[in-house]
Amino acid sequence: MNPSVFLSGMAMGLSLIMPIGAQNAFVLKQGLRNEYIFTVCLMCALSDAVLIVAGVSGFARVAAWLPWAEPVMRYGGAAFLAWYGFRSLRAALRSDAALRAHAEADSERAPFGRIALACLALTWLNPHVYLDTMVLLGSVSSQFGEQRAAFAAGAASGSFLFFFSLGYAARWLRPVFARPLAWRVLDGVIVVVMWSIAWRLVTGA
Repeated sequence: MNPSVFLSGMAMGLSLIMPIGAQNAFVLKQGLRNEYIFTVCLMCALSDAVLIVAGVSGFARVAAWLPWAEPVMRYGGAAFLAWYGFRSLRAALRSDAALRAHAEADSERAPFGRIALACLALTWLNPHVYLDTMVLLGSVSSQFGEQRAAFAAGAASGSFLFFFSLGYAARWLRPVFARPLAWRVLDGVIVVVMWSIAWRLVTGA
């Protein structure tokens, strides 16, 4: 396994998953409540891993059958990254304290079944999950040829790293991310990463 390809996959996976969204807010809330943290993080990370492997494997087969699919997906992926970066830039400029509502710890322990269903729904019913994992990561993986497996392993590892870090570190991060400035800084980093990857996809650099 090529370490640089593995790290590229991890960086790409982290860049896509880090912007705040419904799923991340849910994991953060469970971490703040200290409730089913391991199970919630595991379900999110395993779901990502399944979709990433499907995207990398499926795209490889499609590219073999349809030679024009690779450039279409590559430029489409670059356009999506550029839009994603723009969205993060807009969030960085307009960031507010909306996440605080998700971070409030409830006093009663919720039933596990309800938490599990909510977690799976936020993951599998979110169309952006499929765009990020099966389409975008599948497209980018084609750039690495026989090292696609290393790229997929890195991206999946990024999901595990992010979700478990977010879930278990939530209690210590609460004072920091209660401030809109923290999300502005994070979104600013995402802008740089997204646009730099989009540039490399377009130029082949």
